Amino acid sequence: MAIYVDENTPILIQGFTGRIGTFHAQEMIDYGSNVVGGITPGKGGTTHLGRPVFNTVKGAVDETGAEATIVFVPPPFAADAIMEAADAGIRYCVCITDGIPAQDMIRVKRYMRRYRKDARMRLTGPNCAGTISPGKAMLGIMPGHIYMPGRVGVIGRSGTLGYEAAEQLKTLGIGISTSVGIGGDPINGSSFRDILEDFEKDSETDAVLMIGEIGGPQEAEAAQFAKEHMSKPVIAYIAGLSAPKGRRMGHAGAIVSAFGESAAEKVEILKAAGVKICPTPADMGATVAEVVASLKKVA
Repeated sequence: MAIYVDENTPILIQGFTGRIGTFHAQEMIDYGSNVVGGITPGKGGTTHLGRPVFNTVKGAVDETGAEATIVFVPPPFAADAIMEAADAGIRYCVCITDGIPAQDMIRVKRYMRRYRKDARMRLTGPNCAGTISPGKAMLGIMPGHIYMPGRVGVIGRSGTLGYEAAEQLKTLGIGISTSVGIGGDPINGSSFRDILEDFEKDSETDAVLMIGEIGGPQEAEAAQFAKEHMSKPVIAYIAGLSAPKGRRMGHAGAIVSAFGESAAEKVEILKAAGVKICPTPADMGATVAEVVASLKKVA
């Protein structure tokens, strides 16, 4: 199967009956994702979009065998929703919610590290576009029609740049194995390094495109991992080359506060690790195409 989700993965929607949860749940169902139910406390025992509604994630997992969940819960309650999913035995959780307090995410990270070592849940997000394995399953808010099935993995902090990359690749006839949004918050569930490790093990992925931005050490950590452990080529685009130091640009985590956090510094670190750099967002597709063509020549 693809990493994280495929057409057979039973999926739950947390925040199922709300306006946003309803809209995106229907999009996922229409795409072909195996949505088996949703969670809205107080509405258990009813149905919504032809799927059962449960009061708790544990009750839903026991009833449906769900393995993945997506969180559309408002910021004050989203951390508890994530930890509830971990407690219920969910193996993959996507948190779409934007605006979760950093202190809440510290609590989530500490909880998952300390208490869930026996059954570690992979968390992506918050403040992300989600995950899609084209032609198999969509667990997110992205426009599914722009993603073509293929063998290039994509990891990004920015949802819109991920969409741009998918459209460019599709135009060039290059498909995606899985696209993973890790979110733009300073504290998130999984890093570039975490997802690179999973793509390295994935038999359906031949190359990986990283879409990073200013702020934080994640791209530098990913560069070190790519240099030491990746047998597959890694391509990267880093947004924010003109961003002034100390100015937040877009995401909450996109602020330069230390050495190695500017776009220019990250580009140099990645280059030194052997990562192929896309000079502009308009070049993402062409740069990946160049790398993919070189793989075919070697084969």
